Parts: sequence; structure tokens; C-alpha cells
Amino acid sequence: MKKKILFVVSLLFGLLLINGGLNKFFNYMPVPPDMPAEVIKDGMALVEIEWLMPLIAVAEIVGGILILFARTRALGVLVVFPVMVGVLLTHIFTAPSGLPIALVIWVCLGWIIYENREKYLGLLKA
Repeated sequence: MKKKILFVVSLLFGLLLINGGLNKFFNYMPVPPDMPAEVIKDGMALVEIEWLMPLIAVAEIVGGILILFARTRALGVLVVFPVMVGVLLTHIFTAPSGLPIALVIWVCLGWIIYENREKYLGLLKA
């Protein structure tokens, strides 16, 4: 049962990442009208660096695809971890209204990391 729940959580998390990455390329989700000015300013700063937003988008898409499959899930987490740190810090310092959702996403990420902890041991021993 635990494996099925982890699969569903990983599936939703992976699809969330893929959707976020694709939106960075195609801009199909509207910007909420109540978006804090600081978040808009930070987003515009990221767009100023021409290569940065496409890099984040590719990391989200590739990481999301890798998280969908149990065999590559641990690698997918490593790909998206820096992006997820940025998401969490943005919600802590700039847009605290989204912090509850960010924390739920981090709980999912933490569970995926915990369930794949054996795969990371080689990185820690090096």
C-alpha cells in the first residue's frame, strides 16, 4: 500500500514539475492578479538573464519525467532539488501566502528522498 501511495505522490509531483517547466516556455497559465510586487520583480530579474529561465524549465521538465519512474526517481530529485530550494525560499521571504502549498510539496519531496536514501549513500561516502 505504501508503494502505491508513494507512486501517486511521485506521479503528482512529477506532473506538477513538468507543468511548471512547460509553462515557462509556453506561458499558458495566467499570472494571478494578486501576485506580490516583489515576486514579479524577482521573476523579471530571472528573465533578464536570458539562459536562466530556460535552464530552470528544463530542470523541472527533466526532473519531473525522471520522478515519474521508480528507477530514476532518486536522480530526478537531485535534478529538481535546487529549483525546489528556490521555490521554498521565495515563499518564505517574498510570498508567504504560498508557503503552505510549498511546505506540502516539500513534504512530498522529503518522502521521496527518504524512500530512496540508500541510493544517495554512495554520494555521501565519496
